[in-house]
Amino acid sequence: MGLALATAVAAETPDQRFCAIADDFLQGYLRLNPEAATTLGDHRYDGRWSDVSAAGLLESQQFQRQLLSRLKGLQGSTLCPENTVDREILGQHLQGQLWALRDLREWQWNPLLYNPGPALFAIVARDYAPLPERLESLAQRLDALPVYLAQARTQLDNPPLLHTQTAIQQNQGTITFVQNDLELFLKDAPQLRPRLEAAQRVALEALKEHGAWLENHLLPRSHGDFRLGPVKYRRKLLYTLESSLTAEELSRRAQLDLEQTHLEMARVARPLYARLLHSSAEGLPDAEVCRAVLNRLADDRPDSSNIVPLARQSLERATEFVRQHKLVTLPVEPCQIIEMPEFNRGVAIAYCDSPGPLEKGGTTYYAIAPTPSDWGAQRAISFYREYNHAMLDDLTVHEAMPGHFLQLMHANRFKAPTRIRAVLQSGTFVEGWATYAEQVMAANQYGGAEVRMQQLKMRLRLILNALLDQKVHMGNISEAEAVDWLMREGFQEEGEAAGKWKRACLTSAQLSTYYLGNCEVNDLVTAYRKAHPTDSLQVVHDKILSFGSPAPCYIARLLK
Repeated sequence: MGLALATAVAAETPDQRFCAIADDFLQGYLRLNPEAATTLGDHRYDGRWSDVSAAGLLESQQFQRQLLSRLKGLQGSTLCPENTVDREILGQHLQGQLWALRDLREWQWNPLLYNPGPALFAIVARDYAPLPERLESLAQRLDALPVYLAQARTQLDNPPLLHTQTAIQQNQGTITFVQNDLELFLKDAPQLRPRLEAAQRVALEALKEHGAWLENHLLPRSHGDFRLGPVKYRRKLLYTLESSLTAEELSRRAQLDLEQTHLEMARVARPLYARLLHSSAEGLPDAEVCRAVLNRLADDRPDSSNIVPLARQSLERATEFVRQHKLVTLPVEPCQIIEMPEFNRGVAIAYCDSPGPLEKGGTTYYAIAPTPSDWGAQRAISFYREYNHAMLDDLTVHEAMPGHFLQLMHANRFKAPTRIRAVLQSGTFVEGWATYAEQVMAANQYGGAEVRMQQLKMRLRLILNALLDQKVHMGNISEAEAVDWLMREGFQEEGEAAGKWKRACLTSAQLSTYYLGNCEVNDLVTAYRKAHPTDSLQVVHDKILSFGSPAPCYIARLLK
Protein backbone atom coordinates (compact mmCIF):
# COMPACT_ATOMS: atom_id res chain seq x y z
CA MET A 1 0.00 0.00 0.00
CA GLY A 2 1.43 3.37 -1.02
CA LEU A 3 1.81 6.21 1.49
CA ALA A 4 -0.96 8.29 -0.09
CA LEU A 5 -3.41 5.36 -0.08
CA ALA A 6 -2.49 4.39 3.48
CA THR A 7 -3.08 7.98 4.61
CA ALA A 8 -6.46 8.07 2.85
CA VAL A 9 -7.55 4.80 4.44
CA ALA A 10 -6.45 5.98 7.87
CA ALA A 11 -8.49 9.16 7.42
CA GLU A 12 -11.68 7.21 6.83
CA THR A 13 -14.00 6.67 9.76
CA PRO A 14 -14.86 3.08 10.71
CA ASP A 15 -18.40 3.66 9.42
CA GLN A 16 -17.06 4.81 6.06
CA ARG A 17 -14.79 1.78 5.86
CA PHE A 18 -17.68 -0.55 6.62
CA CYS A 19 -19.91 1.12 4.04
CA ALA A 20 -17.17 0.60 1.44
CA ILE A 21 -16.91 -3.10 2.38
CA ALA A 22 -20.69 -3.44 2.26
CA ASP A 23 -20.86 -1.80 -1.16
CA ASP A 24 -18.09 -4.04 -2.50
CA PHE A 25 -19.96 -7.05 -1.16
CA LEU A 26 -23.21 -5.98 -2.77
CA GLN A 27 -21.67 -5.29 -6.16
CA GLY A 28 -19.69 -8.52 -6.13
CA TYR A 29 -22.61 -10.57 -4.86
CA LEU A 30 -24.92 -9.28 -7.60
CA ARG A 31 -22.30 -9.88 -10.28
CA LEU A 32 -21.57 -13.43 -9.11
CA ASN A 33 -25.25 -14.30 -8.60
CA PRO A 34 -27.24 -12.90 -11.55
CA GLU A 35 -30.36 -14.90 -10.68
CA ALA A 36 -30.39 -13.43 -7.17
CA ALA A 37 -29.77 -9.97 -8.66
CA THR A 38 -32.91 -10.30 -10.77
CA THR A 39 -34.96 -11.35 -7.76
CA LEU A 40 -33.53 -8.55 -5.62
CA GLY A 41 -34.40 -5.99 -8.30
CA ASP A 42 -31.02 -5.20 -9.88
CA HIS A 43 -31.43 -5.92 -13.58
CA ARG A 44 -27.92 -5.30 -14.90
CA TYR A 45 -27.31 -9.05 -15.15
CA ASP A 46 -30.72 -10.32 -16.31
CA GLY A 47 -29.25 -11.97 -19.40
CA ARG A 48 -26.71 -14.03 -17.49
CA TRP A 49 -26.42 -17.09 -15.26
CA SER A 50 -24.11 -17.76 -12.35
CA ASP A 51 -20.85 -19.47 -13.19
CA VAL A 52 -21.36 -22.81 -11.44
CA SER A 53 -18.21 -24.39 -12.83
CA ALA A 54 -15.28 -25.26 -10.60
CA ALA A 55 -13.65 -21.95 -11.56
CA GLY A 56 -16.82 -20.05 -10.66
CA LEU A 57 -17.08 -21.70 -7.25
CA LEU A 58 -13.43 -20.90 -6.56
CA GLU A 59 -14.02 -17.25 -7.45
CA SER A 60 -16.94 -17.14 -5.01
CA GLN A 61 -14.81 -18.56 -2.21
CA GLN A 62 -12.01 -16.08 -2.84
CA PHE A 63 -14.51 -13.22 -2.87
CA GLN A 64 -15.95 -14.26 0.49
CA ARG A 65 -12.53 -14.76 2.09
CA GLN A 66 -11.35 -11.32 1.01
CA LEU A 67 -14.41 -9.62 2.45
CA LEU A 68 -14.12 -11.54 5.72
CA SER A 69 -10.51 -10.43 6.00
CA ARG A 70 -11.56 -6.81 5.52
CA LEU A 71 -14.30 -7.16 8.13
CA LYS A 72 -11.78 -8.52 10.63
CA GLY A 73 -9.83 -5.31 10.10
CA LEU A 74 -12.79 -3.47 11.68
CA GLN A 75 -12.73 -5.53 14.88
CA GLY A 76 -12.73 -3.26 17.89
CA SER A 77 -14.00 -0.30 15.87
CA THR A 78 -17.04 1.64 17.02
CA LEU A 79 -19.81 1.81 14.42
CA CYS A 80 -23.24 3.40 14.46
CA PRO A 81 -26.00 1.05 15.71
CA GLU A 82 -27.29 0.19 12.23
CA ASN A 83 -23.81 -0.57 10.88
CA THR A 84 -22.92 -2.58 13.99
CA VAL A 85 -25.84 -4.92 13.31
CA ASP A 86 -25.20 -5.07 9.57
CA ARG A 87 -21.52 -5.91 10.13
CA GLU A 88 -22.57 -8.94 12.16
CA ILE A 89 -25.17 -9.94 9.57
CA LEU A 90 -22.61 -9.71 6.76
CA GLY A 91 -19.99 -11.62 8.72
CA GLN A 92 -22.44 -14.43 9.55
CA HIS A 93 -23.51 -14.62 5.92
CA LEU A 94 -19.98 -14.84 4.57
CA GLN A 95 -18.97 -17.48 7.10
CA GLY A 96 -22.10 -19.48 6.31
CA GLN A 97 -21.53 -19.30 2.57
CA LEU A 98 -17.91 -20.39 2.90
CA TRP A 99 -18.94 -23.31 5.10
CA ALA A 100 -21.67 -24.29 2.62
CA LEU A 101 -19.23 -24.27 -0.31
CA ARG A 102 -16.42 -26.13 1.46
CA ASP A 103 -18.24 -28.51 3.80
CA LEU A 104 -21.93 -28.84 2.97
CA ARG A 105 -21.21 -28.95 -0.78
CA GLU A 106 -24.82 -28.90 -1.99
CA TRP A 107 -23.51 -27.77 -5.37
CA GLN A 108 -22.28 -31.35 -5.74
CA TRP A 109 -25.32 -33.33 -4.59
CA ASN A 110 -28.44 -31.14 -4.88
CA PRO A 111 -29.79 -30.81 -8.45
CA LEU A 112 -32.58 -28.52 -7.20
CA LEU A 113 -30.00 -25.72 -6.89
CA TYR A 114 -29.85 -25.60 -10.67
CA ASN A 115 -33.59 -25.26 -11.39
CA PRO A 116 -33.64 -22.43 -13.99
CA GLY A 117 -37.41 -21.86 -13.95
CA PRO A 118 -37.65 -19.16 -11.24
CA ALA A 119 -34.81 -17.10 -12.79
CA LEU A 120 -36.60 -17.12 -16.17
CA PHE A 121 -40.02 -16.37 -14.73
CA ALA A 122 -38.66 -13.49 -12.63
CA ILE A 123 -37.78 -11.52 -15.77
CA VAL A 124 -41.32 -11.47 -17.13
CA ALA A 125 -43.19 -11.60 -13.82
CA ARG A 126 -42.94 -7.89 -13.07
CA ASP A 127 -43.19 -4.71 -15.14
CA TYR A 128 -39.86 -3.27 -14.00
CA ALA A 129 -39.05 -2.25 -17.60
CA PRO A 130 -40.87 -2.14 -20.97
CA LEU A 131 -41.84 -5.62 -22.15
CA PRO A 132 -39.52 -5.63 -25.21
CA GLU A 133 -36.56 -4.85 -22.97
CA ARG A 134 -37.46 -7.65 -20.58
CA LEU A 135 -38.01 -10.12 -23.40
CA GLU A 136 -34.58 -9.30 -24.82
CA SER A 137 -33.06 -10.04 -21.41
CA LEU A 138 -35.05 -13.27 -21.29
CA ALA A 139 -33.80 -14.23 -24.75
CA GLN A 140 -30.21 -13.67 -23.64
CA ARG A 141 -30.74 -15.85 -20.55
CA LEU A 142 -32.40 -18.54 -22.67
CA ASP A 143 -29.47 -18.42 -25.12
CA ALA A 144 -27.03 -18.92 -22.26
CA LEU A 145 -28.97 -21.78 -20.65
CA PRO A 146 -27.10 -24.66 -22.38
CA VAL A 147 -23.78 -23.60 -20.83
CA TYR A 148 -25.32 -23.21 -17.37
CA LEU A 149 -26.96 -26.64 -17.43
CA ALA A 150 -23.80 -28.25 -18.82
CA GLN A 151 -21.82 -26.75 -15.93
CA ALA A 152 -24.39 -28.14 -13.48
CA ARG A 153 -24.04 -31.61 -14.96
CA THR A 154 -20.27 -31.57 -14.47
CA GLN A 155 -20.76 -30.87 -10.76
CA LEU A 156 -23.55 -33.25 -9.80
CA ASP A 157 -22.77 -36.69 -8.46
CA ASN A 158 -24.70 -39.18 -6.31
CA PRO A 159 -27.60 -37.00 -5.08
CA PRO A 160 -30.35 -38.35 -2.85
CA LEU A 161 -32.99 -40.09 -4.94
CA LEU A 162 -35.80 -37.72 -3.86
CA HIS A 163 -33.79 -34.67 -4.91
CA THR A 164 -33.26 -36.04 -8.41
CA GLN A 165 -36.90 -37.07 -8.76
CA THR A 166 -38.03 -33.57 -7.76
CA ALA A 167 -35.51 -31.99 -10.12
CA ILE A 168 -36.95 -34.05 -12.99
CA GLN A 169 -40.43 -32.79 -12.13
CA GLN A 170 -39.34 -29.17 -11.91
CA ASN A 171 -37.36 -29.41 -15.16
CA GLN A 172 -40.52 -30.56 -16.95
CA GLY A 173 -42.35 -27.57 -15.45
CA THR A 174 -39.70 -25.24 -16.85
CA ILE A 175 -40.07 -26.86 -20.27
CA THR A 176 -43.81 -26.18 -20.13
CA PHE A 177 -43.19 -22.55 -19.17
CA VAL A 178 -40.68 -21.91 -21.95
CA GLN A 179 -42.68 -23.82 -24.55
CA ASN A 180 -46.19 -22.56 -23.80
CA ASP A 181 -46.43 -19.74 -21.28
CA LEU A 182 -44.22 -17.23 -23.08
CA GLU A 183 -46.87 -16.92 -25.79
CA LEU A 184 -48.85 -14.70 -23.41
CA PHE A 185 -46.04 -12.12 -23.50
CA LEU A 186 -45.26 -12.41 -27.21
CA LYS A 187 -48.81 -11.33 -28.04
CA ASP A 188 -47.98 -7.93 -26.59
CA ALA A 189 -44.56 -7.66 -28.28
CA PRO A 190 -44.90 -9.33 -31.71
CA GLN A 191 -41.74 -7.63 -33.00
CA LEU A 192 -39.72 -9.79 -30.57
CA ARG A 193 -41.22 -13.07 -31.81
CA PRO A 194 -38.36 -14.08 -34.16
CA ARG A 195 -35.73 -13.25 -31.54
CA LEU A 196 -37.47 -15.01 -28.68
CA GLU A 197 -38.56 -18.06 -30.68
CA ALA A 198 -34.95 -18.65 -31.72
CA ALA A 199 -33.89 -18.46 -28.06
CA GLN A 200 -36.79 -20.74 -27.10
CA ARG A 201 -35.55 -23.43 -29.45
CA VAL A 202 -32.05 -23.26 -27.96
CA ALA A 203 -33.35 -23.40 -24.39
CA LEU A 204 -35.86 -26.18 -25.03
CA GLU A 205 -33.22 -28.36 -26.61
CA ALA A 206 -30.98 -27.75 -23.59
CA LEU A 207 -33.78 -28.44 -21.09
CA LYS A 208 -34.78 -31.66 -22.83
CA GLU A 209 -31.16 -32.77 -22.94
CA HIS A 210 -30.84 -31.95 -19.24
CA GLY A 211 -34.07 -33.79 -18.42
CA ALA A 212 -32.88 -36.87 -20.30
CA TRP A 213 -29.56 -36.72 -18.43
CA LEU A 214 -31.36 -36.43 -15.09
CA GLU A 215 -33.50 -39.47 -15.86
CA ASN A 216 -31.02 -41.67 -17.69
CA HIS A 217 -27.71 -40.85 -16.03
CA LEU A 218 -28.18 -39.10 -12.69
CA LEU A 219 -31.24 -40.99 -11.44
CA PRO A 220 -29.60 -44.44 -11.62
CA ARG A 221 -26.69 -43.17 -9.50
CA SER A 222 -28.78 -41.18 -7.03
CA HIS A 223 -27.93 -43.12 -3.89
CA GLY A 224 -26.90 -40.25 -1.61
CA ASP A 225 -28.28 -39.78 1.88
CA PHE A 226 -30.78 -36.95 2.24
CA ARG A 227 -30.01 -36.77 5.98
CA LEU A 228 -27.35 -34.19 6.81
CA GLY A 229 -26.30 -35.90 10.02
CA PRO A 230 -25.83 -34.19 13.42
CA VAL A 231 -22.58 -32.34 12.69
CA LYS A 232 -23.62 -30.68 9.43
CA TYR A 233 -27.19 -30.14 10.60
CA ARG A 234 -26.12 -28.27 13.74
CA ARG A 235 -23.86 -25.98 11.74
CA LYS A 236 -26.48 -25.31 9.08
CA LEU A 237 -29.07 -24.64 11.79
CA LEU A 238 -26.74 -22.08 13.35
CA TYR A 239 -26.28 -20.16 10.10
CA THR A 240 -29.93 -20.49 9.08
CA LEU A 241 -31.52 -19.38 12.36
CA GLU A 242 -28.92 -16.85 13.56
CA SER A 243 -29.87 -17.79 17.11
CA SER A 244 -27.87 -19.00 20.09
CA LEU A 245 -30.54 -21.60 20.82
CA THR A 246 -29.15 -25.13 20.44
CA ALA A 247 -30.98 -27.94 18.69
CA GLU A 248 -31.70 -29.57 22.07
CA GLU A 249 -33.07 -26.34 23.56
CA LEU A 250 -35.24 -25.78 20.52
CA SER A 251 -36.57 -29.34 20.79
CA ARG A 252 -37.40 -28.99 24.49
CA ARG A 253 -39.29 -25.74 23.94
CA ALA A 254 -41.18 -27.25 21.02
CA GLN A 255 -42.23 -30.30 23.06
CA LEU A 256 -43.67 -28.08 25.79
CA ASP A 257 -45.52 -25.93 23.27
CA LEU A 258 -46.88 -29.05 21.59
CA GLU A 259 -48.56 -30.09 24.83
CA GLN A 260 -49.95 -26.60 25.50
CA THR A 261 -51.28 -26.24 21.97
CA HIS A 262 -53.08 -29.57 22.19
CA LEU A 263 -54.79 -28.37 25.39
CA GLU A 264 -55.81 -25.04 23.85
CA MET A 265 -57.12 -26.74 20.74
CA ALA A 266 -59.32 -29.01 22.86
CA ARG A 267 -60.66 -25.98 24.73
CA VAL A 268 -61.69 -24.33 21.44
CA ALA A 269 -62.95 -27.55 19.88
CA ARG A 270 -65.49 -28.62 22.52
CA PRO A 271 -68.02 -25.78 21.94
CA LEU A 272 -67.52 -26.19 18.17
CA TYR A 273 -68.24 -29.91 18.47
CA ALA A 274 -71.64 -29.20 19.99
CA ARG A 275 -72.46 -26.53 17.38
CA LEU A 276 -71.22 -28.28 14.25
CA LEU A 277 -71.96 -31.90 15.09
CA HIS A 278 -75.14 -31.25 17.13
CA SER A 279 -73.94 -33.53 19.90
CA SER A 280 -72.29 -33.34 23.29
CA ALA A 281 -68.53 -33.87 23.57
CA GLU A 282 -68.77 -34.69 27.26
CA GLY A 283 -66.69 -37.71 28.18
CA LEU A 284 -64.87 -37.86 24.85
CA PRO A 285 -61.04 -37.72 24.73
CA ASP A 286 -59.61 -34.38 23.65
CA ALA A 287 -57.94 -35.81 20.56
CA GLU A 288 -61.20 -37.40 19.39
CA VAL A 289 -63.07 -34.09 19.82
CA CYS A 290 -60.41 -32.12 17.96
CA ARG A 291 -60.25 -34.61 15.11
CA ALA A 292 -64.02 -34.67 14.73
CA VAL A 293 -64.23 -30.88 14.57
CA LEU A 294 -61.36 -30.65 12.09
CA ASN A 295 -62.97 -33.37 9.96
CA ARG A 296 -66.20 -31.39 9.90
CA LEU A 297 -64.37 -28.18 8.94
CA ALA A 298 -62.58 -30.11 6.18
CA ASP A 299 -65.95 -30.82 4.56
CA ASP A 300 -66.23 -27.13 3.63
CA ARG A 301 -63.47 -27.01 1.08
CA PRO A 302 -62.55 -25.39 -2.25
CA ASP A 303 -61.42 -27.17 -5.40
CA SER A 304 -58.99 -26.40 -8.22
CA SER A 305 -61.58 -24.40 -10.12
CA ASN A 306 -62.21 -21.86 -7.37
CA ILE A 307 -59.24 -21.85 -4.99
CA VAL A 308 -57.61 -18.81 -6.62
CA PRO A 309 -60.75 -16.58 -6.58
CA LEU A 310 -61.52 -17.75 -3.05
CA ALA A 311 -58.01 -16.75 -1.97
CA ARG A 312 -58.63 -13.32 -3.51
CA GLN A 313 -61.81 -12.91 -1.45
CA SER A 314 -59.97 -14.10 1.64
CA LEU A 315 -57.32 -11.43 1.12
CA GLU A 316 -59.98 -8.72 0.88
CA ARG A 317 -61.56 -9.87 4.15
CA ALA A 318 -58.24 -10.04 5.99
CA THR A 319 -57.21 -6.58 4.79
CA GLU A 320 -60.45 -5.02 5.97
CA PHE A 321 -60.14 -6.78 9.33
CA VAL A 322 -56.62 -5.42 9.91
CA ARG A 323 -57.82 -1.95 8.97
CA GLN A 324 -60.83 -2.01 11.28
CA HIS A 325 -58.92 -3.42 14.26
CA LYS A 326 -55.86 -1.19 13.71
CA LEU A 327 -53.48 -4.08 14.19
CA VAL A 328 -50.67 -2.67 12.05
CA THR A 329 -50.22 0.02 9.40
CA LEU A 330 -51.42 -1.25 6.03
CA PRO A 331 -49.18 -1.04 2.95
CA VAL A 332 -50.32 0.98 -0.04
CA GLU A 333 -48.77 -1.47 -2.52
CA PRO A 334 -51.00 -4.03 -4.30
CA CYS A 335 -50.88 -7.79 -3.79
CA GLN A 336 -51.89 -9.94 -6.78
CA ILE A 337 -53.03 -13.55 -6.35
CA ILE A 338 -51.85 -15.93 -9.06
CA GLU A 339 -51.81 -19.64 -9.77
CA MET A 340 -48.38 -20.97 -8.83
CA PRO A 341 -46.19 -21.65 -11.89
CA GLU A 342 -45.79 -25.37 -12.44
CA PHE A 343 -42.00 -25.28 -12.22
CA ASN A 344 -42.22 -24.02 -8.62
CA ARG A 345 -44.60 -26.74 -7.44
CA GLY A 346 -43.57 -29.80 -5.51
CA VAL A 347 -42.43 -28.26 -2.22
CA ALA A 348 -45.04 -25.84 -0.79
CA ILE A 349 -48.76 -25.08 -1.31
CA ALA A 350 -48.30 -21.30 -1.43
CA TYR A 351 -45.72 -18.56 -1.24
CA CYS A 352 -45.44 -14.79 -1.25
CA ASP A 353 -43.22 -13.32 -3.97
CA SER A 354 -42.63 -9.62 -3.38
CA PRO A 355 -40.62 -7.05 -5.34
CA GLY A 356 -36.97 -7.21 -4.44
CA PRO A 357 -35.55 -4.59 -2.10
CA LEU A 358 -33.54 -3.09 -4.98
CA GLU A 359 -36.64 -2.90 -7.19
CA LYS A 360 -38.43 0.36 -7.89
CA GLY A 361 -42.14 -0.36 -7.64
CA GLY A 362 -43.52 -3.68 -8.78
CA THR A 363 -46.20 -6.15 -7.77
CA THR A 364 -46.27 -8.68 -4.96
CA TYR A 365 -47.65 -12.10 -5.86
CA TYR A 366 -49.47 -14.42 -3.50
CA ALA A 367 -49.13 -17.72 -5.38
CA ILE A 368 -51.47 -20.65 -4.77
CA ALA A 369 -50.86 -24.15 -6.17
CA PRO A 370 -53.97 -26.06 -7.31
CA THR A 371 -53.62 -29.81 -7.50
CA PRO A 372 -51.66 -31.14 -10.50
CA SER A 373 -53.78 -32.36 -13.40
CA ASP A 374 -52.48 -35.92 -13.08
CA TRP A 375 -53.71 -36.33 -9.49
CA GLY A 376 -56.58 -38.72 -8.91
CA ALA A 377 -59.86 -37.62 -7.34
CA GLN A 378 -59.15 -39.02 -3.88
CA ARG A 379 -55.73 -37.41 -3.67
CA ALA A 380 -57.19 -34.05 -4.69
CA ILE A 381 -59.96 -34.36 -2.10
CA SER A 382 -57.37 -35.09 0.61
CA PHE A 383 -55.45 -31.99 -0.44
CA TYR A 384 -58.45 -29.70 -0.25
CA ARG A 385 -59.66 -31.20 2.99
CA GLU A 386 -56.37 -29.95 4.43
CA TYR A 387 -56.73 -26.55 2.72
CA ASN A 388 -60.41 -26.08 3.48
CA HIS A 389 -62.14 -22.69 3.61
CA ALA A 390 -61.12 -21.90 7.20
CA MET A 391 -57.54 -23.05 6.58
CA LEU A 392 -57.42 -20.94 3.41
CA ASP A 393 -58.28 -17.89 5.51
CA ASP A 394 -55.42 -18.68 7.87
CA LEU A 395 -53.05 -19.37 4.96
CA THR A 396 -53.91 -15.96 3.46
CA VAL A 397 -53.09 -14.32 6.79
CA HIS A 398 -49.69 -16.05 6.76
CA GLU A 399 -48.73 -15.41 3.16
CA ALA A 400 -50.26 -11.99 2.65
CA MET A 401 -52.20 -10.00 5.23
CA PRO A 402 -50.84 -9.18 7.73
CA GLY A 403 -48.12 -11.79 7.17
CA HIS A 404 -45.41 -11.94 4.52
CA PHE A 405 -46.78 -9.34 2.12
CA LEU A 406 -47.33 -6.70 4.78
CA GLN A 407 -44.05 -7.40 6.58
CA LEU A 408 -41.98 -7.25 3.41
CA MET A 409 -43.61 -3.98 2.35
CA HIS A 410 -42.63 -2.49 5.71
CA ALA A 411 -39.13 -3.92 5.29
CA ASN A 412 -38.73 -2.28 1.89
CA ARG A 413 -39.19 1.13 3.56
CA PHE A 414 -36.30 0.60 5.96
CA LYS A 415 -33.33 2.88 5.28
CA ALA A 416 -29.79 2.38 6.56
CA PRO A 417 -26.29 3.45 5.51
CA THR A 418 -25.93 0.17 3.55
CA ARG A 419 -28.25 -2.30 1.80
CA ILE A 420 -26.90 -5.30 3.72
CA ARG A 421 -30.04 -5.86 5.74
CA ALA A 422 -32.27 -5.48 2.69
CA VAL A 423 -30.35 -8.08 0.69
CA LEU A 424 -29.62 -10.56 3.50
CA GLN A 425 -33.06 -10.96 5.01
CA SER A 426 -33.60 -13.36 7.90
CA GLY A 427 -35.95 -16.23 7.15
CA THR A 428 -36.33 -16.69 10.89
CA PHE A 429 -37.84 -13.23 11.31
CA VAL A 430 -39.85 -13.35 8.07
CA GLU A 431 -41.47 -16.68 8.96
CA GLY A 432 -41.68 -15.77 12.63
CA TRP A 433 -43.69 -12.66 11.83
CA ALA A 434 -46.05 -14.53 9.48
CA THR A 435 -46.87 -17.18 12.09
CA TYR A 436 -47.20 -14.48 14.76
CA ALA A 437 -49.64 -12.67 12.42
CA GLU A 438 -51.81 -15.79 12.42
CA GLN A 439 -51.88 -15.69 16.22
CA VAL A 440 -52.84 -12.01 16.35
CA MET A 441 -55.66 -12.36 13.85
CA ALA A 442 -57.12 -15.42 15.59
CA ALA A 443 -56.78 -13.78 19.02
CA ASN A 444 -58.87 -10.89 17.70
CA GLN A 445 -61.57 -13.34 16.53
CA TYR A 446 -60.86 -13.16 12.80
CA GLY A 447 -62.98 -15.89 11.23
CA GLY A 448 -64.33 -16.99 14.61
CA ALA A 449 -63.63 -20.30 16.31
CA GLU A 450 -63.35 -22.09 12.96
CA VAL A 451 -60.29 -20.10 11.90
CA ARG A 452 -58.94 -20.30 15.45
CA MET A 453 -59.02 -24.09 15.16
CA GLN A 454 -57.13 -23.96 11.90
CA GLN A 455 -54.63 -21.47 13.31
CA LEU A 456 -53.97 -23.84 16.20
CA LYS A 457 -53.59 -26.67 13.74
CA MET A 458 -51.08 -24.51 11.87
CA ARG A 459 -49.33 -23.85 15.17
CA LEU A 460 -49.08 -27.57 15.69
CA ARG A 461 -47.62 -27.73 12.20
CA LEU A 462 -44.87 -25.19 12.87
CA ILE A 463 -43.98 -26.93 16.13
CA LEU A 464 -43.91 -30.30 14.41
CA ASN A 465 -41.91 -28.77 11.55
CA ALA A 466 -39.06 -28.00 13.93
CA LEU A 467 -39.21 -31.42 15.55
CA LEU A 468 -39.46 -33.22 12.19
CA ASP A 469 -36.48 -31.27 10.90
CA GLN A 470 -34.36 -32.76 13.68
CA LYS A 471 -35.89 -36.23 13.47
CA VAL A 472 -35.00 -36.36 9.77
CA HIS A 473 -31.54 -34.82 9.76
CA MET A 474 -30.24 -35.79 13.21
CA GLY A 475 -32.18 -39.00 13.61
CA ASN A 476 -33.41 -41.87 11.50
CA ILE A 477 -37.20 -41.51 11.39
CA SER A 478 -38.71 -43.27 8.37
CA GLU A 479 -41.29 -41.86 5.98
CA ALA A 480 -44.03 -44.14 7.33
CA GLU A 481 -43.21 -43.19 10.93
CA ALA A 482 -43.11 -39.49 10.09
CA VAL A 483 -46.42 -39.52 8.22
CA ASP A 484 -48.15 -41.44 11.03
CA TRP A 485 -46.69 -39.07 13.66
CA LEU A 486 -47.74 -35.93 11.77
CA MET A 487 -51.26 -37.26 11.21
CA ARG A 488 -51.61 -38.25 14.86
CA GLU A 489 -49.99 -35.29 16.61
CA GLY A 490 -50.86 -32.61 14.05
CA PHE A 491 -54.24 -33.90 12.80
CA GLN A 492 -52.88 -33.62 9.26
CA GLU A 493 -54.36 -35.21 6.18
CA GLU A 494 -52.19 -37.99 4.76
CA GLY A 495 -51.34 -35.94 1.66
CA GLU A 496 -50.15 -33.00 3.73
CA ALA A 497 -48.08 -35.23 6.01
CA ALA A 498 -46.47 -36.97 3.03
CA GLY A 499 -45.70 -33.59 1.47
CA LYS A 500 -44.12 -32.36 4.68
CA TRP A 501 -41.89 -35.43 4.84
CA LYS A 502 -40.72 -34.63 1.33
CA ARG A 503 -40.11 -30.99 2.19
CA ALA A 504 -38.12 -31.90 5.31
CA CYS A 505 -35.89 -34.14 3.22
CA LEU A 506 -35.38 -31.45 0.55
CA THR A 507 -34.93 -28.34 2.73
CA SER A 508 -32.85 -29.05 5.83
CA ALA A 509 -33.01 -26.43 8.63
CA GLN A 510 -35.59 -24.25 6.82
CA LEU A 511 -38.55 -25.88 8.54
CA SER A 512 -37.16 -24.83 11.92
CA THR A 513 -37.34 -21.13 11.02
CA TYR A 514 -41.11 -21.04 11.57
CA TYR A 515 -41.16 -22.19 15.15
CA LEU A 516 -38.03 -20.44 16.37
CA GLY A 517 -39.05 -17.25 14.58
CA ASN A 518 -42.51 -17.40 16.14
CA CYS A 519 -41.03 -17.82 19.62
CA GLU A 520 -38.60 -14.94 19.16
CA VAL A 521 -41.17 -12.54 17.64
CA ASN A 522 -43.50 -13.28 20.53
CA ASP A 523 -40.62 -12.56 22.91
CA LEU A 524 -39.99 -9.24 21.13
CA VAL A 525 -43.62 -8.16 21.46
CA THR A 526 -43.79 -9.18 25.12
CA ALA A 527 -40.59 -7.31 26.02
CA TYR A 528 -41.57 -4.16 24.12
CA ARG A 529 -45.07 -3.99 25.61
CA LYS A 530 -43.62 -4.43 29.08
CA ALA A 531 -41.29 -1.47 28.47
CA HIS A 532 -44.00 0.64 26.74
CA PRO A 533 -47.31 -0.39 28.35
CA THR A 534 -49.30 2.57 26.95
CA ASP A 535 -48.43 1.96 23.28
CA SER A 536 -51.20 0.53 21.09
CA LEU A 537 -50.76 -2.80 19.37
CA GLN A 538 -50.40 -0.97 16.05
CA VAL A 539 -47.54 1.12 17.42
CA VAL A 540 -45.84 -1.98 18.83
CA HIS A 541 -46.10 -3.86 15.55
CA ASP A 542 -45.02 -0.90 13.43
CA LYS A 543 -41.96 -0.46 15.62
CA ILE A 544 -40.90 -4.10 15.38
CA LEU A 545 -41.37 -3.99 11.60
CA SER A 546 -39.38 -0.77 11.22
CA PHE A 547 -35.91 -2.37 11.18
CA GLY A 548 -36.19 -4.35 7.95
CA SER A 549 -35.89 -8.14 8.15
CA PRO A 550 -32.91 -8.94 10.40
CA ALA A 551 -32.90 -11.91 12.74
CA PRO A 552 -34.96 -11.27 15.89
CA CYS A 553 -31.84 -11.13 18.08
CA TYR A 554 -30.80 -7.92 16.28
CA ILE A 555 -34.26 -6.36 16.59
CA ALA A 556 -34.16 -7.01 20.33
CA ARG A 557 -30.94 -5.02 20.49
CA LEU A 558 -32.27 -2.16 18.34
CA LEU A 559 -35.50 -1.88 20.34
CA LYS A 560 -33.60 -0.94 23.49
